[in-house]
Amino acid sequence: MSYQNPPTTPRTSATFDDYTTSEIRRAAATGIYDIRGGGAKRKVPHFDDLLFLGASISRYPLEGYREKCETNVVLGARFAKKPIELKIPITIAGMSFGSLSGQAKEALGRGATLAGTSTTTGDGGMTEEERGHSQTLVYQYLPSRYGMNPRDLRRADAIEIVIGQGAKPGGGGMLLGQKISDRVADMRTLPKGIDQRSACRHPDWTGPDDLEIKILELREITNWEKPIYVKVGGARPYYDTALAVKAGADVVVLDGMQGGTAATQEVFIENVGMPTLACIRPAVQALQDLGMHRKVQLVISGGIRSGADVAKALALGADAVSIGTAALIAIGDNDPRWEAEYNALGTTAGAYDDWHEGKDPAGITTQDPELSQRLDPVAAGRRLANYLKVMTLEAQTIARACGKNHVHNLEPEDLCALTIEASAMAQVPLAGTSWIPGKGGF
Repeated sequence: MSYQNPPTTPRTSATFDDYTTSEIRRAAATGIYDIRGGGAKRKVPHFDDLLFLGASISRYPLEGYREKCETNVVLGARFAKKPIELKIPITIAGMSFGSLSGQAKEALGRGATLAGTSTTTGDGGMTEEERGHSQTLVYQYLPSRYGMNPRDLRRADAIEIVIGQGAKPGGGGMLLGQKISDRVADMRTLPKGIDQRSACRHPDWTGPDDLEIKILELREITNWEKPIYVKVGGARPYYDTALAVKAGADVVVLDGMQGGTAATQEVFIENVGMPTLACIRPAVQALQDLGMHRKVQLVISGGIRSGADVAKALALGADAVSIGTAALIAIGDNDPRWEAEYNALGTTAGAYDDWHEGKDPAGITTQDPELSQRLDPVAAGRRLANYLKVMTLEAQTIARACGKNHVHNLEPEDLCALTIEASAMAQVPLAGTSWIPGKGGF
């Protein structure tokens, strides 16, 4: 009787996994790169790789019901006559009308106001819904200059000069023609229905010396009242932070690669930039070397999801954080209630990222009037406010456990890392040791 070897179990390649092979087939069939929204989906070292060292005998915790833990933050006190005063250190990142529906922008403004924080305009200018429902509104000044006018600069509470985003440092954005409605076209001075690509750099300067001139121009336009933020994508955070400070910024906003975008190339989102965790400490070091830490505020964005993430960013030296994708989820993005309609678009709730197509069943990343009417901005604003409240309570809980009466009193000494990579990036000891890679210890 002949003996037959048992069959070998088929094994797929870790390098050529199902997504990679499907992308090769898609590229071969279409001859064009893939475009999507959102941030990096690959796994990178993140705040989950850090743990807090709560108080026991060597540290004294605060009693949650009897001892206060403050959360307020002031942004832009370096030069501005009217700095921003927020109740919580969590702000709403810039997301444009055009990328988002008018109802979504209103919901963000309502939620931020209820929570005592700020929201941000994004590319394409200021809408009346957003200004009317945002107690504190930051106006983004982008390379495209879409919708920009001096009147709205003066109506804003702060100005954010956008040099880059974490999802695409060095790259511009896209807003495809199907989202260029009459109103979007009018605000951006564009033809209706024609694809729009935002510039990757500002048209009237080429370096940090010119940025200093631009900041002075904006201060003069606004009578030196408004704080001037400078936003950069995480790539060379030490030097970019130092140059922004030397150019006169009141606040530096630093966006890691987990930060979202309305739409750009998939290859860009996944392969350009640095993880948010890797960006914070070099930026803080730059501020410390210049004697400007806590004088120029540092706002961190890119993948912030919970109060624990907020607390960890503050402990590493940030003054505040900014959320975008999480805010959209809070108001209803990728909600399973629309699962059947997401399936009809060839995706599933939780994975929908074709924001540029303008077919979002949740009514958030669309200009379709029928879809956008699905979002109730009042109810969505309440959901966002609830989420911000929970994040703040979580951060306070952690701060009290570490014996801090203000979330800004958290420090690197309160942290340890679970992996060598996170230890090196955050510059805190590997758990159970005093060792930081490259810095000695045991």
